[in-house]
Amino acid sequence: MQKSILMCVALFFFAIGSIAAQQITVPQPSPAASLTQKVGLTDITVNYSRPSSKGRKVFGDLVAFNTLWRTGANGATKFKFSTPVIIDGKKVEAGEYALLSIPSENEWTMILSKNANTGTADYKESDDALRFKVKPMKTNDMVQTFTISLGNLTNTSTDVEISWENTKAIFKIDSEIDATIMKQIDDFAKNPNASLANNYSSAASYYFNNDKDLNKALEWINKAVEINPDAFWLIRTKSLIQAKMKNYKEAIKTAELSLVKSTAAKNNDYIKMNTESIKEWSGMK
Repeated sequence: MQKSILMCVALFFFAIGSIAAQQITVPQPSPAASLTQKVGLTDITVNYSRPSSKGRKVFGDLVAFNTLWRTGANGATKFKFSTPVIIDGKKVEAGEYALLSIPSENEWTMILSKNANTGTADYKESDDALRFKVKPMKTNDMVQTFTISLGNLTNTSTDVEISWENTKAIFKIDSEIDATIMKQIDDFAKNPNASLANNYSSAASYYFNNDKDLNKALEWINKAVEINPDAFWLIRTKSLIQAKMKNYKEAIKTAELSLVKSTAAKNNDYIKMNTESIKEWSGMK
C-alpha cells in the first residue's frame, strides 16, 4: 500500500513538472531575419527583425519623423564586418555595430553604434562609430514587410537597401581590398612557388580587371599557362589581356588555341566565348 502511494505521489509531481515545462510557441509579429554576403574579401552579416505594416501608415506615424528609431523591431539591428569597411567616405573598423536611424520626410540620419545591443532607450551618442545622411526615395511598389537587403554587388562594394511601405533608403559599403590583394601579390612575386599556378592566374586576372600593369598581367598569365598548358580557361584569360593591350593579332592566335582545347574538353561555354571573341577581334586587327 505504501509503495503504491509513493508511486502515485511520484507520478503526480512528474505530471506537474511536465505541465510546467511545456511552452506555448506562436508566430512572432516581427520575425527575426539574417543575411550574410561576401563583398570583396569582407563578410557582411545583418541580423534584424521584420515588422509588417498591416494596413498602418508607417513613416510619419508608426515610425515617427525626427525620432530615434532602431531601424527594425524587437532588439537592435546589427551589422557585422569581418574586415574594415568604408561608409560615407569614412573607415569603420571590423566588428559588430547596431544600426539606428532618425528618419524625416526628406533626409535620414543613419547611426552606427559601437554598442551592438543598444536600443532607443539606452542609446548614447558617445557610442557612435559613425553618423551620416541619406536621402530617402519614394518607390512605386508597396513593401508590406520591413526589409534590409544587400544589392548592386561588385567586387569592392554593395548597397544597403532599407525598404518599407513606399520608401527606400540606400547607402553604400565599400570593402578595402586593393591594398590587401596587392600585398599578397607582392609577397608572392618575391617568393614565387611554381606549383601555385592559381596565384599567377589570380594576380594576372586582378591586374586585368582593375586596369593595372597589363605587361605584368601578361607575364603572370604566361607562367600560369606554362605550368598548366591544357587549361583553356587560362589561355582564354591570356587572350583577353592581349586584346586589352590592343594586340589583336596575338589575341586571336591565343583565342584559337583556347578554342581548340575547349573543344577537346567539350566545354560549350568557352567554345562560344572564344568563337565570339575571334569574330570580334578579326575586325579590329
